Amino acid sequence: MVKQVIICVDDEKTVLSSLKAELKEAIDKKYLIEIAEAGEEALELVEELLEDGYEIPLIISDHIMPGMKGDELLKQVHRLSPKTLKIMLTGQADIEAIGNAIKYAKLYRYIAKPWQSSDLTLTVQEAVNSYLQDKKLAEQNQKLQRLNQELEHSIQLLSSNERKFRAIFNQTFQFTGMLHLDGRVLEVNQTALEFGGVQLADVVGKPFWECYWWTISPLTQIQLQAAISQAVEGQFIRYEVEILGANHCVAKIDFSIKPIFDESGTIDFLIIEGRDISDVYKELELRKQAEAALLKAEQKYRSIFENAQEGIFQTTLDGHYLNANPALAQIYGYDSPEELMTTLSSPQHQLYVDPRRRQEFITQMQHHGGVCDFESRICRKDGQIIWISESARTIYDASGNPLYYQGFVEDITARKQAEAERVKFTNELCQLNQAFSRFVPGQFLQILNKKSVVDIKLGDQVQQEMSVLFADIRDFTSLSERMTPQENFKFINAYLKRMEPLIVEHQGFIDKYIGDAIMALFSGIADDAVKAGIAMLQRLGDYNQCRLRAGYTPIRIGIGINTGSLMLGTVGGQNRMDGTVISDDVNLAARLEGLTKQYGVPLLISGQTLARLHNPTGYNIRFIEQVKVKGKSKAVAVFEVFDGDNLGLKQSKLETLTTFEEGLFLYKKQAFKKAQLRFEEVLRINPQDTVAKIYLQRSLSQRQQKVAFPKGQLQEIPQGDFSAE
Repeated sequence: MVKQVIICVDDEKTVLSSLKAELKEAIDKKYLIEIAEAGEEALELVEELLEDGYEIPLIISDHIMPGMKGDELLKQVHRLSPKTLKIMLTGQADIEAIGNAIKYAKLYRYIAKPWQSSDLTLTVQEAVNSYLQDKKLAEQNQKLQRLNQELEHSIQLLSSNERKFRAIFNQTFQFTGMLHLDGRVLEVNQTALEFGGVQLADVVGKPFWECYWWTISPLTQIQLQAAISQAVEGQFIRYEVEILGANHCVAKIDFSIKPIFDESGTIDFLIIEGRDISDVYKELELRKQAEAALLKAEQKYRSIFENAQEGIFQTTLDGHYLNANPALAQIYGYDSPEELMTTLSSPQHQLYVDPRRRQEFITQMQHHGGVCDFESRICRKDGQIIWISESARTIYDASGNPLYYQGFVEDITARKQAEAERVKFTNELCQLNQAFSRFVPGQFLQILNKKSVVDIKLGDQVQQEMSVLFADIRDFTSLSERMTPQENFKFINAYLKRMEPLIVEHQGFIDKYIGDAIMALFSGIADDAVKAGIAMLQRLGDYNQCRLRAGYTPIRIGIGINTGSLMLGTVGGQNRMDGTVISDDVNLAARLEGLTKQYGVPLLISGQTLARLHNPTGYNIRFIEQVKVKGKSKAVAVFEVFDGDNLGLKQSKLETLTTFEEGLFLYKKQAFKKAQLRFEEVLRINPQDTVAKIYLQRSLSQRQQKVAFPKGQLQEIPQGDFSAE
């Protein structure tokens, strides 16, 4: 039995694992399931399986893959194994890619990603069944072709043998001779001598039964003596007997002894005749075998024709039915094949809903000599419209002239209805998934290793290193007090719809909206979160220009980013649950967002985030200080990223960066006078530097405390200690 293999291709291992697991549950265990992570690897696998004699009913491939795309892979697979059905998994394939797959690879179906288990199961089962039906139909076609060939061969063999038999019967040479009445040989013709491989001198004068031909057995010799005795008494003797030929070959002859009378009526001598009937016996046996084979072939063909589940037909080239089986009559709604053939005098107009389909059928038959899976809508006798699939071929005579069309018809109405319902179901499911994705981000499902929102259960969780971004509008309370509830919602949505795409563009997703605040997660590199924060500030600058032109007050936001190990999962109850992340590192990101108010800067990141940046030199970053935030016993390093500042402020911070860092160093070393001078220099160039203002004030305060405390008394350098929520 040929082993059958289903191949799954996707560049994501998790997708392959899920796909393989679902296929094992969906299909019979007799199918092997092989996987490949790239198009090139899949092609090598297909070639190896075909070389090893495996059969590949189905291949399921992703479209977007590195290297060879899914449509090109399916095209190459079709070249290697045309009968293999192809299914494309895609979430981003365009119409051109799908069109290429349909045109060049005869794509069976495509399924959107992420798929639904029921849709995948139904599609795969239908594809396997379709493949098996096609295979069964092909086998039946081959069987019918073999039967036709056997029938034609039997007829030709029978005709040839009969001609040969007639030629032998009419033109054969007789074995002839003369005997004395005592049985001695008088004369034998050359045909008999050549047959026995003897000379005339070897037999003349000898008793006939002692001659070479009859020495085959004593019984044959005794039988011959008795026959000669009867002939001497005047009887005509004839019987069949086996004799020896040259080289001890055995031949069956029709042997006769006839008494020859003289004028007085006395027997003068005996005439012997023998006709080699060995070939006749062989021909008769061959003829019986050919007739039996012909009868068996006719019975087998008739049994297939009468009992086939598919409709079978033979029509003239212009469409008139020559033959039809009961299954075809039943499909078309007629009581018998005779009624069908009598009634359907013009199938083009009586049968086909669209008469042009019949003409397309004829055109393909004329150009290609056959059609396969030609689908049409037809009208049954009772007026019911159904779908049929026709496969047919042209039958030619010995000169290559077309004689008639012969083929099969299958009622595929149920399949077509299932396809339509599946398409409708798929569209509805797609819309539902799109709606759900607005509430449950796809990245959230992916991190939890869930295929669909229906797979999520209360308590599902996973630990992973991620970056958390908190963003909040400054003074939102005072802004909202000046607006109606409707204006509040309009304002928040106008703001959020500008921020959300930037997070998605940088491989993040929004975990939740907290009023005007945004909490976003980034499961990739820390750079994604930082770039998203910078982009949000730049987009805010453009938005504020629009607000100014419309007469509204510009808004400011603060962004805090931290990176660390988070627990992501679901919390809540049986009737209401929500996705969330739990970790001190989440709280720290929220505290950093609050610290932006204290320092008067829009974007702060933690030392943990800075340490995980792939390209830290690609950003404009300056150290602020070690800060003790609420809930943390140890001080946290806080850094400002000022790439999102307006161009003038950004340039001023870059120009004073070295002086600012010198001031921080001197402040840490308690050289407060020198530190004061550095911060005053920074503010002279950049009066808007709020952090420099804070350190200038601290330096002045420390100098005053030095006056208040005599030398040798303990004094403490203040560092940030904020309880930002």
